[in-house]
Amino acid sequence: MIQRYSRPEMRAIWSEENKLSLWLDIEEYASEALVSHRVVPKQDFLKIQQGCQAWRGDTAGLFARQRELEKVLNHDVIAFTTAVTERINDPASRWLHFGLTSSDIVDTAFAVQMVQSTDLLIRDVEALLAVIARRAREHQRTPCIGRSHGIHGEPTTFGLKLALMHEEFSRALARFWHLRTVVALGKLSGAVGTHAHLPPSVEAHVCQRLGLRPAPIATQVIQRDIHAEFMNGLALVASGFEHWAVEFRHLQRTEVLEAEEPFTKGQKGSSAMPHKRNPITWERLTGLARVIRGNAVSAMENVALWHERDISHSSVERIIFPDSCTLLDYMFGLLNRLMDGLLVYPENMRKNLGLSLGMWNSQTVLLALIRKGLTREEAYALVQRNAMKTWEVKHAGRDDADFLEMLKADPEVARHFKKGELESLCSLDFHLKEVDERFRALGLASRAPVSRRRSRSRTGPKVR
Repeated sequence: MIQRYSRPEMRAIWSEENKLSLWLDIEEYASEALVSHRVVPKQDFLKIQQGCQAWRGDTAGLFARQRELEKVLNHDVIAFTTAVTERINDPASRWLHFGLTSSDIVDTAFAVQMVQSTDLLIRDVEALLAVIARRAREHQRTPCIGRSHGIHGEPTTFGLKLALMHEEFSRALARFWHLRTVVALGKLSGAVGTHAHLPPSVEAHVCQRLGLRPAPIATQVIQRDIHAEFMNGLALVASGFEHWAVEFRHLQRTEVLEAEEPFTKGQKGSSAMPHKRNPITWERLTGLARVIRGNAVSAMENVALWHERDISHSSVERIIFPDSCTLLDYMFGLLNRLMDGLLVYPENMRKNLGLSLGMWNSQTVLLALIRKGLTREEAYALVQRNAMKTWEVKHAGRDDADFLEMLKADPEVARHFKKGELESLCSLDFHLKEVDERFRALGLASRAPVSRRRSRSRTGPKVR
């Protein structure tokens, strides 16, 4: 596990102590079920239960003893059952692990760990959604330029950007709930999945005690396409992190500077250049997303096992599942902090809006001319002609480049509009008229007028 990125709660889920505690639960619950089948005598079960409970109170000691035994036995599950047998210290221990194979306890415990991890990730995304929603409402009507191909398109609002982010992570929340159901599968069906030595009712009892469903059918293992789906779900969520990391890294560029990640007191940006404030946390999220996507590829490689089972998947899973769950949990913590403290520069957004000289109104004028009766080709030619003239004036170094004025000065355009009509069309209000309705439709509508909300934004440094 990548300890550096661990948060305590997720680290505990993937600890050896938690895993062995779950193994103890499975062994105890299986023996309990066999009492009702008149296989295990009740008094023997009580001794098994006492032995399991004794180790459950000292899982660190159990782990140490298991590792000591494993050095000789070279088998982690046999080392575990041997350690538990020693603690039971009674002939009743012969019933421990009765009818089970190693993967019965390994895969079933693994399912519980994935469910526990998903529950924690669900809490993570719910906390993040609350922060994004608050920041989206704060900037519901903060105008900024929308870009396609990195080039100015039409105006939007920074709040709409964040509303889109909120919707993407809402899908992540739904994805986690789905994955929780997918992986909540246990199996105690024996060496090749035939239930030859344990009836399905034992499996059902253990799964019910653990909050799992019995796998409809299995071999010696639960099928690994299920685990691959889990890992691919994590990778999709991680890709969403990268999506927004790339967005905000672009917005932090010096020549754009519409938003900036928090730069804390005492922080330094560069060993060589003291002026630097780099988007290092966004870049860290970008890199970690790549790790999780790579792990998803390994999970898909685990799907094809030999016959009823080989062990090629096991070594891979011991790395990629703890690491991926740990990293994603860590990434949620980072993103929550970034979004809570994100510095937003509305004045720079307005300045950048002006860089395209009002040409973001080109489609508005195009459609207005079509409504006036022109063909699309005729209208497009008129609008594009004036847009290209505006660029030419700008590139010539003149200060009078303005798309609206260019349109008004073109008699072939102006004759189609009444006085003041073009000015009304070429306005931010025209482009942003549906923003409030969009927020209501998304369930993000402000409880109070946005203008009354205390803004965390500030004017950015001047670009020289």
